[in-house]
Order: sequence, then C-alpha cells, then structure tokens
Amino acid sequence: MIRAASAADIPVLQEIEVRAGQPFAAVGMEAVAGDEPLSAEVLGEFVLDDRAWVWETADRGPAGYLIASIVDGNAHIDQVSVLPEYRGAGIGRRLIDRAVRWAADHRLPAITLTTFTEVPWNGPYYRRLGFRYLDPAAETPQLHALRAAEIAHGLDRWPRSCMWAAVGTWEYA
Repeated sequence: MIRAASAADIPVLQEIEVRAGQPFAAVGMEAVAGDEPLSAEVLGEFVLDDRAWVWETADRGPAGYLIASIVDGNAHIDQVSVLPEYRGAGIGRRLIDRAVRWAADHRLPAITLTTFTEVPWNGPYYRRLGFRYLDPAAETPQLHALRAAEIAHGLDRWPRSCMWAAVGTWEYA
C-alpha cells in the first residue's frame, strides 16, 4: 500500500495536505488550517529525489503521504499528512516506518521532525511512536535554521519543538 510518489500525484498530495490541515481549526489554529500546501515545485523535488511516499487505498487512491530529507546527517520528516477520514488507521505510522527504513538504507543514525507539542495528533502522537523532544540547545545548525524559518512563518504562536528518534532502535509497527 506504500509506494513511491510520482509527479502525477503532486496535485493529490497538495489536496491531502490541505484537508489534513483542516482539523487544526478545531483547536484554535486557524492560521495552520488555512496555510497553503507545499508548492508543486517543492514536492516535485522530493519526488525526483525518491524521497516521497504515498499510502494508496484500493478505493480512493492516495490517502496519505510523507516527504523526507537529510538534515545535518540525519533523516528528517519534512511533512507527513493523512486525510482526516483515515486518521487512526495507522497510515501515518506506516509512512514513518517507511521513512525510517529509508534512513537505515542510507545509514543515517537518527530521524528528526518538528511538531506542535500540544496538538494530540502531533507531539503526543510522535512521542507514543518513540520520538523524544530535542533540547533546543542540542539542535543542529540545519535544524536550528528550520526552526528559524518556522518562527518567521508564524508557527511559534503555538508551542513547537524538534523531536528525534534513533534509527537503529526504531520499533516498526
């Protein structure tokens, strides 16, 4: 059910990101809910570099996706989005497992992400999967730059942090 994303998937990935963001409005984060999806150009770079995966259902097609990069020698989840009607079905977890396998294949020691710490389907969810909060003083230079870009985008209006997990000890679903 997980496959590499293709260029033809890009408009669907954007739709998934928009729809996956809508529940943020229910927790008072309307700006996040209304944020524009990643551009086709940016998503295209992930697709061309084989760093984008989709979860495809038999009836609907793509219902979730994940894109990853390398940040300071570690894998980094740039975006993981799942359609709201599929939340709780384990799709995000399986996509993250796929990213961890990609990291292991590339001999990367850890996987990182940035997240809202108090949104149930963000920080607490990733913590249940095995991610741990990274002390801001321990942020690597590129992670620090990512956080600075998020702050410039206004995301610091809500508690936000970097998280990490060791690839070698990851427990797959």
